[in-house]
Amino acid sequence: MDSNSGVVKNINSKKELDDAVEKGIPVILHFWATWCDASKHMDLVFTHLSTDFPNALFFRVEAEEQPEISEAYSVSAVPYFVFFKDGKQIDTLEGADPSSLANKVAKLAGPINPDEPAAPASLGLAAGHSILEAVQDLAKSNGLSPIGHGNDLDQELKQLINSHPIMLFMKGNPEEPKCGFSSEVIEILNKEKVKFGSFDILTNPKVREGLKKFSNWPTYPQLYLKGELLGGCDIINEMHKNGQLKEVFRDHGIGTTDSSEDKAETKKGDVSDSTGLSSSLTSRLSDIISSSPVMLFMKGIPEEPKCGFSRKVVEILQQEKVPFKSFDILTDDEVRQGLKVYSNWSSYPQLYIDSELIGGSDIVLEMQKSGELVKVLAEKGIIAEESLNERLKKLISSSPVMLFMKGNPGEPKCGFSSKVVNALKEEGVTFGHFDILSDREVRDGLKTFSNWPTYPQLYYKGELVGGCDIILELKNNGELKSTLSE
Repeated sequence: MDSNSGVVKNINSKKELDDAVEKGIPVILHFWATWCDASKHMDLVFTHLSTDFPNALFFRVEAEEQPEISEAYSVSAVPYFVFFKDGKQIDTLEGADPSSLANKVAKLAGPINPDEPAAPASLGLAAGHSILEAVQDLAKSNGLSPIGHGNDLDQELKQLINSHPIMLFMKGNPEEPKCGFSSEVIEILNKEKVKFGSFDILTNPKVREGLKKFSNWPTYPQLYLKGELLGGCDIINEMHKNGQLKEVFRDHGIGTTDSSEDKAETKKGDVSDSTGLSSSLTSRLSDIISSSPVMLFMKGIPEEPKCGFSRKVVEILQQEKVPFKSFDILTDDEVRQGLKVYSNWSSYPQLYIDSELIGGSDIVLEMQKSGELVKVLAEKGIIAEESLNERLKKLISSSPVMLFMKGNPGEPKCGFSSKVVNALKEEGVTFGHFDILSDREVRDGLKTFSNWPTYPQLYYKGELVGGCDIILELKNNGELKSTLSE
């Protein structure tokens, strides 16, 4: 046994780590940071495990002080653990999850007593009650799930993003930013004189890392307006300088007041009693709206949208292969201001189908997710009606790993679905999901489509893997993660 076994040693160079890993014995590496309370609490568990499993080497690395090592293992959040055996990396674990850490260490390092069969580590053995309680309290305070409970991170992120009309994810808080970029965005928002909420991503590694994937935006800060990402520091700075940020806030009813110019405009010419708009403007707006079965009033043009909300609607229409025309409201202020009154809709983009207002980006996105958008377009004869098989293929392919289940990962509605969710989470597999209880057509149709009579059903890259029994068998054989990453 190595002389370093049974204690946690600080690693100060990549060569030192490489030399230890090359020996072939089990090595567990903890990436931590001095500012992260979760790291400190998990290090207590880590230290207890080092005494319970003396046949393994336990190392810690201060992630931000050792960038070479952190980059080698793609560490972007702490606490983060890497597991080695026989000179190779075999597993990772992210976040404050003591039970998963204990189980992974036990699986790697074997039983404490060589005469005992291998079994998952007992957290009571690995960490005292006070330590476990501290980590549970930390998880609660950071918005994480208590130990032993699942958590739908996407739902948590959506709730955070939508908790304020303007929401900033930053390092630190508005009174004490922890990076120059966050400080700069705070200064801009203060100059714009808008109210906003904020979330300190340094307090919650799960949110910090999860939001990068959720938004497909790799850095912080991130600024959201009514649930949609505007961008990071550079984009916000540019929008502020050219006045676009003020326009976006105004168009979405953030801190806006009635413009005297707008009021003066409605007094020109013959005024319509119903809207206060001139008859000529009313006629012009009606003509533009009816110029195409699908008409999008947006900022910019489809090839070059000038705001994220317009870009989102263009992407949705293109994904659904919908022919449409557009009007750039930035080129015509009379149309821009008049259409808000005409439609009684205060923001852009605005989508019209068959001369009827559908709504803005939030409504169009929700309609796409529910299938209502395609249904409306088909009913109007704008696109061919989508067959059930086409819809099922789209759903199955909507995520590389896709689970059709009863309920959702945060609240499974049957034991089999719950077991598969737990298996995927324990293996660290990211997956999409669909609640078959919410749609009888999908529920019945998928059984025939897949020739599989029960639920849950798990798919990988469009191909059926199987149901609960097969998934659990793959997991027990150590084959689940490899099967879902080939």
